[in-house]
Amino acid sequence: MDRRRFLSGAAVAAAGAAAACSPEGAGAGSETAASGAPSVNRNRTRRLRMVTTWPPGFPGLGTAAERTAELINAMSGGSLEVEVFGAGEIVGAFEVFDAVSNGVADMYHAADYYWQGRSPAYNFFCAVPMGMTAYEIMAWVEYGGGQELWEDLSHQFNIQPFQAGNTGHQMGGWFKQEINSLEDFRGLRMRIPGLGGTVIRELGGAAVALSGGEIYQSLQSGAIDATEWVGPWNDLAFGFYREAPFYYGPGFHEPGSALAVGINLEVWESLSSEHQAIVRSACRAANNQSLAEFTHQNGLALRTLTEEHGVQLRSFSDEIWREVGRIAEQVVADTANADPLSRRVYDSYVQARRLGRDWANISEAPYYEKRELVLGR
Repeated sequence: MDRRRFLSGAAVAAAGAAAACSPEGAGAGSETAASGAPSVNRNRTRRLRMVTTWPPGFPGLGTAAERTAELINAMSGGSLEVEVFGAGEIVGAFEVFDAVSNGVADMYHAADYYWQGRSPAYNFFCAVPMGMTAYEIMAWVEYGGGQELWEDLSHQFNIQPFQAGNTGHQMGGWFKQEINSLEDFRGLRMRIPGLGGTVIRELGGAAVALSGGEIYQSLQSGAIDATEWVGPWNDLAFGFYREAPFYYGPGFHEPGSALAVGINLEVWESLSSEHQAIVRSACRAANNQSLAEFTHQNGLALRTLTEEHGVQLRSFSDEIWREVGRIAEQVVADTANADPLSRRVYDSYVQARRLGRDWANISEAPYYEKRELVLGR
């Protein structure tokens, strides 16, 4: 497939030369509207390959990728056809970024904090410890300048980014032994990515980076002592409760984890304005549906874990929360020292988090407290 540079949203209306929708992706045969922007020829199909960091068909994460592709296919009337490949089917889970950046694949679906080695600023577009909730990060990206900063970051790597899923609040993890004090973190080997892993290291533990398909075996073999993954729905599917009976929540590391679609920038710029609008809309729809799905399914799975499998729910102590919070604030602030763009992302994120806190403190937070008072358990 030919790969061309994708237009930014502000320049879509001026795109006159880029043609799309040929079977090979070259754009031959598309018609040009009077405005100068290429229009869609629905007799031709543009085929794109999406690679993901998720096991094929995995509930919530893998299906969010598939749903995004299905929405693009349906909304385009078949003139865009996205085929989804799970981790390892074309490239490995942690190789999808380079595959899309280099044009080996057209788009990826992933959690962008996996790319913190490229820039620590990527963490903010997924989740940071003691950071924003799902609704807060959605608000920042859509209305608080986050999308523009994300594009400034990702365009350096030839990628156009979009939100396309959110897990909601994640659990603190599965542990073979109870965590009663800060001392229990010393020497703990835990699967945890992103800046959450940095916090674990500061607590004296060892943070291990593993893809989803590697976690259970590592728990079973004793290579790790604990793992976080997502929440009850996904955790139940992997059966972590068989190896680590203590389930801690809420988590400090991912209060609302955004999932991303990243599109090769040349491919993006080669699409018609209509196809670009379809991709944006499909990603937004998948993002909203993903959060609703996780909220519903986590509730059902939590009942199964506790009532059918005897999982023991635990909460971290206030002592642990205070120390985690202190370390997390420093770890997150340190990312701003990487380069001027990371500083801009950090400053914008912190301002958005402050706005979210001000509102939550008089809305959701007291409401949950009062609802529990009235309804009880």
